[in-house]
Amino acid sequence: MTDTSHKRSAQPQACPFSGAPADSAEHGSCPVSDPFALARAFDAFDGPYQLDPAEALRWSRDQLPVFYAETLGYWVVTRYDDIKAVFRDGILFSPRNVLEKITPATPEAMEVLKSYGYAMNRTMVNEDEPAHMERRRALMDHFIPANLEHHQEMVRRLTREKMDAFIDEDRVDLVESLLYEVPLNVALHFLGVPEDEIAVLRNFSVAHSVNTWGKPTDEQQIAIAHDVGQFWQYAGTVIEKMKAEPEGTGWMHETIRKNVEMPDVVTDSYVHSMMMAIIVAAHETTSLASTNMFKTLLSNREAWDDICADPSLIPNAVEECLRFAGSIVAWRRQVTAPTTLNGVDLPEGAKLLIVQASGNQDERHFEGGDSFDIYRDNAVDHLTFGYGSHQCMGKNIGRMEMRIFLEEMSRRLPHLRLAEQDFTYLPNTSFRGPDHLWVEWDPELNPERAQPQLAHDHQRFPVGAPSRRDIARKVRVTEVRQEADGILGLTLQDAKGRPLPRWSAGAHVELVAGGYDRKYSLCGRSDAPGYDLAILREDEGRGGSRYLHDSVQQGMELRLRGPSNLFRLDEEACAYVLIAGGIGITPILAMADRLKSLGKPYAIHYCGRSRATMALMERLQADHSGHLSLHIKDEGARADLTAIVAALPEGGQIYCCGPERMITALEDLTAERPEGTLHFEHFSAHDTGLDPDKETAFEVELVDSGLTLNVAADQTLLDAIQATGIDVASDCCEGLCGSCDVTVLDGDIDHRDSVLSRRERAANNRMMSCCSRAKNGGRIKLAL
Repeated sequence: MTDTSHKRSAQPQACPFSGAPADSAEHGSCPVSDPFALARAFDAFDGPYQLDPAEALRWSRDQLPVFYAETLGYWVVTRYDDIKAVFRDGILFSPRNVLEKITPATPEAMEVLKSYGYAMNRTMVNEDEPAHMERRRALMDHFIPANLEHHQEMVRRLTREKMDAFIDEDRVDLVESLLYEVPLNVALHFLGVPEDEIAVLRNFSVAHSVNTWGKPTDEQQIAIAHDVGQFWQYAGTVIEKMKAEPEGTGWMHETIRKNVEMPDVVTDSYVHSMMMAIIVAAHETTSLASTNMFKTLLSNREAWDDICADPSLIPNAVEECLRFAGSIVAWRRQVTAPTTLNGVDLPEGAKLLIVQASGNQDERHFEGGDSFDIYRDNAVDHLTFGYGSHQCMGKNIGRMEMRIFLEEMSRRLPHLRLAEQDFTYLPNTSFRGPDHLWVEWDPELNPERAQPQLAHDHQRFPVGAPSRRDIARKVRVTEVRQEADGILGLTLQDAKGRPLPRWSAGAHVELVAGGYDRKYSLCGRSDAPGYDLAILREDEGRGGSRYLHDSVQQGMELRLRGPSNLFRLDEEACAYVLIAGGIGITPILAMADRLKSLGKPYAIHYCGRSRATMALMERLQADHSGHLSLHIKDEGARADLTAIVAALPEGGQIYCCGPERMITALEDLTAERPEGTLHFEHFSAHDTGLDPDKETAFEVELVDSGLTLNVAADQTLLDAIQATGIDVASDCCEGLCGSCDVTVLDGDIDHRDSVLSRRERAANNRMMSCCSRAKNGGRIKLAL
């Protein structure tokens, strides 16, 4: 498969289904308006999916997020939340078919494999419970972040050796010169496997990938079967060599020792199968992901230049590359009982192709998900490593390598650029990365020629997920205004004049200024070049709003995180009631703008003490006067919430942002309404800080991970979980945003957040791990 999209960006857009040019007669028959026609004709081995799987499945995310692909015999799942739900439940959605050949082997190929004694069995990725967790627990220790730290110097040494060999040239294929061999050598070192000829292992690896996830012809299957059979025998030979070294180091040596200690858990067949699978898994995905990373960054020059100027951006840039162009496109699951996924009935035995590449660009989770943004503050939410109990154990090794590759290359070759080329890919359903990546540069401009120490300098990044605190773009204040009494209006634009990321109604950003980090909803027009904010001065607050009111001036440079959206508008309802209390008008105004553009029926109820204190009145009256009702206390007009709720038609939804008493009243009034009628966002958090003198330690069982943790009185549940190397997203750490939501399986929860509704708290199956705790020091179980 060849990708020449970098050469044809000016061409008319092609039909996403047939590939016919937009200006051709054939394009007129493209069934873009019929998602069922697209579903029937979907071919994972055809051009659009192979060239850009996320874009090829945009129609599915928008119209038919779960569909049956007749050519594959699989149900395809494309939205973020659905994919995460599948990953989360390893019992209902079994991994047993992960290594099943997506193209069935011919009888002739099966005979070839049989001649080699090929007997591939379960490995970590396709093992059902309880065997999976028993093995994972027994073999997890090497993958804990603290135990990976010492590998950094080895990765850096190998990277520098390869770079030293080509740095004075002017053109190189990064795959051949760096990004294949180093991940393979790192993998072999980590595993404790003897280093054999790279070319031999490469042939074996490619054969295994095509055999499992590709679509070889009948003739190709014979040749591939020979390679796979030889790979199987090679793996067996390596095992025998390693068994002769009982004191050997590395993960496979530990696996062999566990085979002796607990043969019922780590079986003979598992050791042989895992040896073959891990040699591929431990390096192929990192090699492809690293190649994608450099291709993506060098195609987005501003991002590359920002990294060269500020290496602290590297950890999050790696996560954004894994999200936007990860090496794992799709994974598989099999349904073990009849179920429903996003309204689609799935029979027992149904096979699922869950396309992480599509979920990673789902705008329902990632603002402007189809755009590349190294400042994206929730990039770490990507599904490239999977999720739940089967999340990739080697994720932090891959992160480590990618960060070191990027740090070394951007420091020593900041003038690197992509060479003109066609990109080719190995056709398959699940892995993606160019076969070659040609780059070029002028060696006379190598900065280490003038500063030799640059070849030896480096930054060291802690192993694990990046810290959100290191992620912030620079913005400039282009306008300061008084929106109302005590309310400051700001317009912000990118400090370098670049477009700011797109955002959706209900989104917020986080301003970083004067030592304060504060979140504010976006209230301008979504198509405006800048971001508009309205900030209430809170003299009794913690100082952030006072600082902004007193210090911010036009032309001042600030830092900003986001945008993020945790108060998302469901655009499928039949009618909407938007209720704002005071400064809560900011997200409500953006929602009103969106509903107006969609032609949806909506009503706005804006409550405030006085007209003088109510922000954005002029624009509300100009743009939404026919939908606007004002409830102003000093004019004797109070909102009758009972009447407002009673007038809501069946199927309508209420969105409210305001003080706690308003939200509580609406919860009471909608208690008998269907789930999802009321959506709310607090604009202030409760005091959720820990007071160790008043807290009680508790125990938490992480069922999917097979771990039991003690959460100390001076420790949050979130901190305890993250210390084990398990990724849990987090943002505000005040119980206000909902990012750190975890699933509760058992135990009583002391809910301290401002996210869950009364009904959700009563269900007791979710909690915010940043602030909520086990009630009275009890024991809880989580699906992690």
